[in-house]
Amino acid sequence: MDLAPYRAHRRILTASLVGTAVEFYDFYIYGTAAALVFGPLFFPASSASAQLMYSFMTFGLAFFARPVGAIVFGHYGDRIGRKSTLVASLMLMGASTLLIAFLPTYAMVGWVAPLLLCILRFGQGFGLGGEWGGAALLAVENAPPGWKSRFGMFPQLGAPVGFIAANGLFLLLGLGLDDADFAAWGWRIPFLLSAVLVGLGLWVRLKIGETPDFAKAQEKGAPAAVPLGELFRHHLVATLAGTFAVVACFAIFYLATSFALAHGTTTLGYPKEHFLLIQLGAILFMAVGSSLRDI
Repeated sequence: MDLAPYRAHRRILTASLVGTAVEFYDFYIYGTAAALVFGPLFFPASSASAQLMYSFMTFGLAFFARPVGAIVFGHYGDRIGRKSTLVASLMLMGASTLLIAFLPTYAMVGWVAPLLLCILRFGQGFGLGGEWGGAALLAVENAPPGWKSRFGMFPQLGAPVGFIAANGLFLLLGLGLDDADFAAWGWRIPFLLSAVLVGLGLWVRLKIGETPDFAKAQEKGAPAAVPLGELFRHHLVATLAGTFAVVACFAIFYLATSFALAHGTTTLGYPKEHFLLIQLGAILFMAVGSSLRDI
């Protein structure tokens, strides 16, 4: 197997993988925390089922923010460049995630707590919406002829890598802390550590330049005033088909991860450590499958 293209573009591939992994780590720790602790911490004690439902409603808020973020960051990515928008999306995701670590609970400030949680969750979704498409472009627009699929594999691997890091950290915290300490302060640690990972992602991304394809497009003339309009005008059917395919994929994924974790640890009574370990094993198959598919 010829590894020369990987070596020649290792900085670009590292930037696309690391940045996406960091953003998905930030995204997934929220899903895990929503399943395990956010209900009792951020919502009134009406019933455990209602608290869990409200918690997942805040989790779902990011999925409304993601397409908005994709449109906004995609617009500016086509006009001012991939690098700037990728750095901005990473900083937005990182700031939103870090601030969640410092949120007061419902017992402290009442309805202000879930309001702040929703605002920061929207920020997470908005940032991730700009990340994934930009990272994919960063990889494939630097790919030599015949290597686009293999280069495009790297940002896709960021999702399972981020999931493994997120759930792995929650697993370690669950093993090392009792339930009271985990609910009191332990859940905040993964959100705090996001600052370190975002710093790493920024350090990697600030060292790269614009893609060759973007530079060529700039030489040909000014970009379209509304790139989204051009996309819908020429590729509407393919865009809608791809959108609904991804919606179906992620609906199944989060049913099998975040919802299953909540259901398994509350209704079925399994220890959270056991369930997190099972999910880590399953996500490893996802990572391997993604790699083999694109190779």
